[in-house]
Amino acid sequence: MKWVQKSFDELTTTELYGILRLRTEIFVVEQDCVYQDIDNKDQKAHHIFAVDQNEIMAYARIFKAGDYFQEASIGRVIVSDKRRGKGLARSMMLQAIAYITEHFETKSIRISAQTYLEEFYAGLGFKAVGMSYLEDGLPHIGMVRN
Repeated sequence: MKWVQKSFDELTTTELYGILRLRTEIFVVEQDCVYQDIDNKDQKAHHIFAVDQNEIMAYARIFKAGDYFQEASIGRVIVSDKRRGKGLARSMMLQAIAYITEHFETKSIRISAQTYLEEFYAGLGFKAVGMSYLEDGLPHIGMVRN
């Protein structure tokens, strides 16, 4: 498995297709959630993903402060159902946190987490802020890591 980090303009069409395919597979089909995934924010994001045998197995996008939230942020965090339970999400999040700390010169990171993953993100230093809310019909909670 190989980890890749790229800006939007550096992504190949094959990589972008694989990213969008995985996001649709997980967020739309598996979670039975109809929403507009292509939101014109990918162009501002830095993309991190794991590739194995030309298939994207894990993915997240990273934003500098002000491009999505007031703080730097991580979103669209997913792992293929073929690779869950093997530590890929944790490894990817640690890489995303390190990227933000190194390139954006900030330690404050915000995420919008599905509530069932609150404990996972707490294990990475994120703390819940505010009340839970529905985002695209699914329960979420804002979380910040400082």
